[in-house]
Amino acid sequence: MFDNLSDRLTQAAKNLTGRGRLSDANIKDTLRQVRLALLEADVALPVVKAFIERIRERAVGDEVGKSLTPGQALVKIIHGELVTLLGSATVELDLRAQPPVVIMLVGLQGAGKTTTAAKLALRLIKKESKRVMMVSVDVHRPAAILQLETLANEVGALYCSSEASEAPTAIVARALDESRRSHADVLIVDTAGRLHVDEDMMDEVKAVHDAATPHETLFVIDSMAGQDAVNSARAFGERLPLTGIVLTKADGDAKGGVALSVREVTGKPIRFLGVGEKIDALEVFHPDRMASRILGMGDVLSLVEEIEEKVDRAQADKLAKKIRKGRGFDLSDLRDQLEQMMNMGGMAAMLEKLPLPGKINQAALKSKTDEKQLKRQIAIINSMTVGERRFPKTINGSRKRRIAGGCGMQIQDVNRLLKQHLQMEKMMKKMARGGMKKMLRGMVPGGLPPGFG
Repeated sequence: MFDNLSDRLTQAAKNLTGRGRLSDANIKDTLRQVRLALLEADVALPVVKAFIERIRERAVGDEVGKSLTPGQALVKIIHGELVTLLGSATVELDLRAQPPVVIMLVGLQGAGKTTTAAKLALRLIKKESKRVMMVSVDVHRPAAILQLETLANEVGALYCSSEASEAPTAIVARALDESRRSHADVLIVDTAGRLHVDEDMMDEVKAVHDAATPHETLFVIDSMAGQDAVNSARAFGERLPLTGIVLTKADGDAKGGVALSVREVTGKPIRFLGVGEKIDALEVFHPDRMASRILGMGDVLSLVEEIEEKVDRAQADKLAKKIRKGRGFDLSDLRDQLEQMMNMGGMAAMLEKLPLPGKINQAALKSKTDEKQLKRQIAIINSMTVGERRFPKTINGSRKRRIAGGCGMQIQDVNRLLKQHLQMEKMMKKMARGGMKKMLRGMVPGGLPPGFG
């Protein structure tokens, strides 16, 4: 998400950084680049105008003029205004109410409400230790009811059944009663998708809202909806007391303009980002961290949190002990590492959160480390025998042909994997003999920087 915008704004920031002084021409040119970048990212025109004007007011003042590093001061202003545009502070779900706390999801057709309901339920169950019940009031699409029931079973949530022949308000009343009797902490209500111009459907969702009296009403919107997202957000905001926004399919949107527009137009905080098809692919939205990512500064905090959450600590400790004892880093260990990387969304997802130096082409790096490549490498290892994984040096030409045929790859693919494993094994041995310092000395040309511990 924000790839195109990030590239343009990062370049504008680089042009400023390191300058001893800024002229009016410098500032004007930078603001023009920022304006074009935002418009190309599908940010609504009124939002762009207001954003640029706020930067201009601060840029011509003492904040930049009296700074020892005016270029960096202007980049800091742009970062600060991005944070403000995205919502300033992280807003968590408010669950401080008499159970069951009702969370209602509303939005357009195809926005991803049903999948988001399941992702949200899983998050509340795993992270908040809540007992969650789910119910669908989408009587216009019977498949949605069946889909939610299937997802509820998958994430371990309670489910209140419903029929297409029932009235949505009656379903909600029964779900509230069942959730109380089941001692559920949270009730998630998945509503039917609707067009914001369909008055009958909008009246229906208003009636469901009145019956459910939700503590949180979240507007779910497709990140790739473009300018229409702004109109629909405004229409829903006028009919319902929205408390937050969930942006879905953020991993497939290179522009990111919807995030910047919807927050400004509705005045409601973005709560979550849907970042993939997997049931756990839901991230809390942090405005400050997202602003840093847009300007190419990375988001190391989110990466650390993700590693702590998704990396198998017991497996990591087992590998560390194995290496300390001098036992080899075999292909089974490599497969475990690749699978853990897959659980984190692949190398591309990790690269988005790292502040890479300007000379590194992030797009080219991502293309070489995509999810398909990880899957191919895992398939090659799975095509090997237990003995071959344990002792890679026994893999000769005939074995390579058998392995390649077993996973539908070429012998060259097998050779590349074995070379990659050999490099990692050497690195692990360096760690075992002399720790991280020796490993880094081998990786960094010319040795470690002075004073590096």
